[in-house]
Amino acid sequence: MKVTVADCLVLDAFKGAQVLAGKLNLSNDVKAISVLDACEVEDVHLHKGDEAEILLTGFLAVRGDVEKQCSIVKAAARRGCAALAVYYVGKALKALDDRVIKAAEEEMLPLIIMPESAGYSQAITEVMDKVLYGDNFSNSLISNTVYHLLNFEKHSSFQSAVREAAINNDFQMILLSEDFNPILTVETRYKATIADAIKLGRERNVDSDSKVYTMIDVNGVLTYWGPVTINNDKYYMFIVDNEDSYTAGEITKLAEIIQLAMGMWKYTPERDAKAEFIKALIRGNKSLAYTLKDEAKISGDDILSVFFSKGIGQETESQIFAEFEKEADLNIMKITEGDETYGMILTYDEDGANAVVRNSCVQLFNKLKGNKKARIFHITGLNGIEGAGDAYRLISESWSFVQSVFPYKRVFTKYELTLVSNCINIQIQGGFVKKNYIELLEPFKEAGENKGRQLLDTLETFVLDAGMNSSKTAEFMGIHANTVQYRLKKINEMLGVEVTGNRVIPGLTMALALKRIERVVS
Repeated sequence: MKVTVADCLVLDAFKGAQVLAGKLNLSNDVKAISVLDACEVEDVHLHKGDEAEILLTGFLAVRGDVEKQCSIVKAAARRGCAALAVYYVGKALKALDDRVIKAAEEEMLPLIIMPESAGYSQAITEVMDKVLYGDNFSNSLISNTVYHLLNFEKHSSFQSAVREAAINNDFQMILLSEDFNPILTVETRYKATIADAIKLGRERNVDSDSKVYTMIDVNGVLTYWGPVTINNDKYYMFIVDNEDSYTAGEITKLAEIIQLAMGMWKYTPERDAKAEFIKALIRGNKSLAYTLKDEAKISGDDILSVFFSKGIGQETESQIFAEFEKEADLNIMKITEGDETYGMILTYDEDGANAVVRNSCVQLFNKLKGNKKARIFHITGLNGIEGAGDAYRLISESWSFVQSVFPYKRVFTKYELTLVSNCINIQIQGGFVKKNYIELLEPFKEAGENKGRQLLDTLETFVLDAGMNSSKTAEFMGIHANTVQYRLKKINEMLGVEVTGNRVIPGLTMALALKRIERVVS
């Protein structure tokens, strides 16, 4: 297949490139691509490449000598080169001199300025893929795979067909749900674990718009990642090149053929057992969770923490989760919809559920709160599947109200959630219990409307927002610390107790929290 300079310019590696000279010769044949690193004009003649090749250069050895740059351009053109692509303009070279552009125009040599962020390797890979394979899928990997994938007489299912194609062509294929849980695995070697690959896959942007799959080295095993759509649902697929035999372009074409075969076989991915396990617990369907635990390969003893997060951003959240899994040697299982994530942290170490490990989970949630809109609700320290189900119930019942009771917090633990859950129950039931708590705040009404409201606001901020720290109370309220101390003294006199006393603060906290919830629901 004939490949021209114009054909190469539409490749991803040349995205954003500018043709400054020789536009009339963009129809030049391209048979190869290589790097030119010349210090002298004579060095161009030492280069033993094909005539019809694209040369890549940064003029690094002659960056300060425009005359030599012009001479190299002329020598390359007279050797029959297809085009000259110049890198690092704006970095190594502040700009390409007009005399160099003029020299290329005189020789009718296409002169291409590459984007600042571009590198040699992507251009070399993509151009050679185009030259060797074009768009006709004629290489043995593709033709052999197609033969096995579409052998409807021999195979009864897509899974059987793709497994034979993988065995015969020395590759592996893993299909993942949108939440990075394995759906279909076709393994032909075991040099690295799927879990290791998934951890690295989450760290990288495998959702990129590049037409070539993203390569990730997993402990010496080359994997190629990209998104796929099946029945209008989003999945991820990564392919393992067992012997480093194929280019990224070939793997990408292989992925396209596999996806087409899925449609022809009318393949429907199996359910994501791990996601279904989490959904069952969120819905409070513990019996279904017990049914799914073996399929999802989860033991109740493995669950350290369950959480619900919102407003963080998928990219930020995924990066923090990936770093945490690597550092803490724990696993995060999650489902994400928009900016909301439900998940759990698991350990597969029998002695994993100790105080140090639980504390690392707490540190993770504190890292997630960097965004001001972020809110994280977690229960850490659980008792099996029963405890996980109860924890999700506690979160779902109280997360919206707990933000009203503690508006300055971003991370909410089981202590805040339990307090608010109890307040919600008291609010719903009303009656004698609620009356007892509300009456604890009656003295503020007797102090007069303005003064009473001022003192009650101070007490609320002191207890619920500032952790009984008068300096923080002053900061939250925008008043002087001495004013806070004066008001607390008045509050003590009004209530007839020391508000920070161990026997006093639990009742006051409940009463103040109920007051805030009442404002929301009334």
